[in-house]
Amino acid sequence: MIQPASRVREVQEYYFSRKLKEVAELNAEGQDIISLAVGSPDQPPSKQTIDKLCEVAREAAGHGYQPTMGTAELRGAMADFYKRWYGVEVDALTEVQPLIGSKEGVLHVTLAFVNPGEQVLVPDPGYPTYTSLSRLLGAEVVTYDLREERGWQPDFDALERMGLGRVRLMWTNYPNMPTGGNARRETYVRLVDFARRHGIVVVNDNPYSFILNEGEKLSLLQVPGAKDCCIELNSMSKAYNMPGWRVGMCISNPTFISWILKVKSNIDSGTFRGIQLAAAEAMRTNTDEWHRRYNIEVYRRRRVLAEEILTLLGCRFDRAQVGMFLWGKIPEKYADAEELTERVLHGARVFLTPGFIFGSNGRRYVRISLCAKDERMAEACDRIAALEW
Repeated sequence: MIQPASRVREVQEYYFSRKLKEVAELNAEGQDIISLAVGSPDQPPSKQTIDKLCEVAREAAGHGYQPTMGTAELRGAMADFYKRWYGVEVDALTEVQPLIGSKEGVLHVTLAFVNPGEQVLVPDPGYPTYTSLSRLLGAEVVTYDLREERGWQPDFDALERMGLGRVRLMWTNYPNMPTGGNARRETYVRLVDFARRHGIVVVNDNPYSFILNEGEKLSLLQVPGAKDCCIELNSMSKAYNMPGWRVGMCISNPTFISWILKVKSNIDSGTFRGIQLAAAEAMRTNTDEWHRRYNIEVYRRRRVLAEEILTLLGCRFDRAQVGMFLWGKIPEKYADAEELTERVLHGARVFLTPGFIFGSNGRRYVRISLCAKDERMAEACDRIAALEW
């Protein structure tokens, strides 16, 4: 009897992969499920981004293999992106590595820094991929708590009490998904100090800093000395409405980037040239007005509707959240979040995300995505309001 590799038993099928099959079956039965679960922007990239893709696609010489390290145009645009929005100087040749989406970066960074049996610090609640990929690669996952009363920031006193001798990486994600906790400069300063003192590489996943975030955009790499011991991942999926294009970036010091490139060059052969040059065009030419319209104004309208939905469900939430989700704590009458989300799915035909998929500290929370048209979110409100509770 043929059996899968043992690593396959270390993970389950991704929640959304499994649940979306069920939603598809319900839709096939004519249920018309409104999905407010997945964070996939439904708006288009800028016109010039699409035009550049089409222009390059028509070039006869533009369809060959591309360098794994990325084109000079894309690396330069990514370095300029960090200078323009975060005030961070980045060497385009040695300190930036384009990625096929930042999810790929989680894989490559773990392969480059963590041996089987070594430990990785993962936030709870946090992005499930930090845990699943670590386990697939034979690392031991050690969770650290994020709590609402601390604004979803790390408890550094608790971290210091942990046995850190086998820890190689620490994953952070600010602005935080799923909680909406915003980045804080004092958190970043403490993370760099923690990394340096313990010989741990801190990796900050930073794709949400544009969404509903009208203040200063923060990066871990703004802290002096951060590049020496830290890595930052970023993405064009959210802020540029390009989730299916799979364009991300990894920023760090030249040595770390060279190790990550060594791994990546043995796995893929680079992204289509048209996508790379179109991504560079977006980063260089999308205006402040474009970002305000698509990353602030649209999501602000939808956020009002999401808050109405959570209010109807009796959930409590922090209005200071940022990002493209709204995170709310469920009423005490429910055993856990899944009890509530299943009731909403089958009673109101609205798909919400139960917080347990992000870790045990999310068990009593639900997450609403703002990546649905205003009219569909309004309809979701009406359906939930009509439920007999």
